[in-house]
Amino acid sequence: MTAPGGPQGPDRGGRHGLPGSRARRRREDRVSAVRSTLVALVSTVAVFGLLGYIAVNSPGWPAVQSSFFDGELFSASLPDIASAFVVNIQLFCISEVLILVLALVLAVARSSTAPVLFPVRLVATVYVDVFRALPGVLVIYILGFGIPGLNLPGIPTDPFLYAIVALTLIYSAYVSEVYRAGIASIHASQAAAARSLGLTQVQALRYVVLPQAIRRVVPPLLNDFIGLQKDTVLVSYIGVVEIFRQSQITEAANFNFTPYLATALVFLVMTIPLARLTDWLVAREARQGRIVVLGTASQVANALGRSRGGQAAP
Repeated sequence: MTAPGGPQGPDRGGRHGLPGSRARRRREDRVSAVRSTLVALVSTVAVFGLLGYIAVNSPGWPAVQSSFFDGELFSASLPDIASAFVVNIQLFCISEVLILVLALVLAVARSSTAPVLFPVRLVATVYVDVFRALPGVLVIYILGFGIPGLNLPGIPTDPFLYAIVALTLIYSAYVSEVYRAGIASIHASQAAAARSLGLTQVQALRYVVLPQAIRRVVPPLLNDFIGLQKDTVLVSYIGVVEIFRQSQITEAANFNFTPYLATALVFLVMTIPLARLTDWLVAREARQGRIVVLGTASQVANALGRSRGGQAAP
């Protein structure tokens, strides 16, 4: 005779044949998640509603409203401001490519341990220390006004060029440290294993260390590039007509600060999705952290096969 709840008895385990306690825990978890979401929603509405009430009922609200929240001026200035943002995108894209290359060279130079490369390592260290210490605006001013001010023959005077150079120099120093942290996170035994399999030091760095290091630092790299995207507005100080400079021109023509809100809206639309992508990548790397370590042996074997012109390991 089969006991109740067995193969012939009624299913008391809920859906999919789960035990009753497990199904009950799942229901409780769902109820708890819904309750937490509702509490968070109510508290958020309450806090922002209170802040809005205080702002709207403050004595200076009418003046602030007319100076910052002119709907007609907002609609009129938004197309020109959005068009000027194309210059920021150009600055960002060109500088990003140059930064990725230069920063990787700096990181590899600073990570080298060979005594013969000490001068290279010293120059890279001085470069990183100097450009991490200097304010970005100061670097942009020196390059944008100092070099053209020399009046040397053949020296370009286009502020867009100096904007790219300044952003590249500044952010390469920061990004190189991100790369270097990724290289340092790869255990030395992996490079030693690659060398024992016949790879040279350069091949071990190229095929084993750098691929893993770069994969690990993608989320912090995206954080740096969010900062780069925002800092493209700093080049307005040397005359580049980008989104912030355009908003200044519109504000000066209308004696109203509403164009700055249009600029803020454009940056929010562009930056928040990139920030959420960064968070998703961080969470994914946290889930797959063990996979990176377990895949090292096959990576070394594949690297050895490529370096010898043979067939990679499966």
